[in-house]
Amino acid sequence: MNTLFFILQEQTTAAAGKGGNWSFLIMMVAIFVVMYFLMIRPQKKRQKELKAYRDNLQKGEKVITAGGIYGTVVEVKETTVLLEVDNNVKIRVDKSSLVKDSSDLQQQN
Repeated sequence: MNTLFFILQEQTTAAAGKGGNWSFLIMMVAIFVVMYFLMIRPQKKRQKELKAYRDNLQKGEKVITAGGIYGTVVEVKETTVLLEVDNNVKIRVDKSSLVKDSSDLQQQN
């Protein structure tokens, strides 16, 4: 009786396994597609916008650094920016540390 049970169980598992491979594959592809459209694609878009923003910086723009420092662009070089944070107080920061234009924040409020 026990051997009959095991034989029937193997046949059911084998039959389910044949169709189960395709459904598992389709499910994995669907999960990847959903993750791409909900996570990867929007992040790439934000990165492109931020890179374009950093590349098009001009003198006189108000910016915010990743550390939360508000300043006005005084000089733009290839990889660095000179910011005036107060009267006669200037700091040089890397372009990659600039995260936003402060005028964007004022428009949102």
